[in-house]
Amino acid sequence: MPKIKTNRGAAKRFKRTGTGKIARSKAFTSHILTKKTTKRKRDLRQGTLVHAADHKNISSLIPYL
Repeated sequence: MPKIKTNRGAAKRFKRTGTGKIARSKAFTSHILTKKTTKRKRDLRQGTLVHAADHKNISSLIPYL
């Protein structure tokens, strides 16, 4: 069997946790921050986990991470 190529765009966006779940960072943090509340911007700083429904698709993009 040949090796599977890692999707480089996905490799930069996702990482695996110690328990094998997939972590991601939140969107909407790059610009137009003046209209967003301080609470909302503070909440966007924390990362979160990928939803279980998307786990299989993203795992196939990052097989060796």
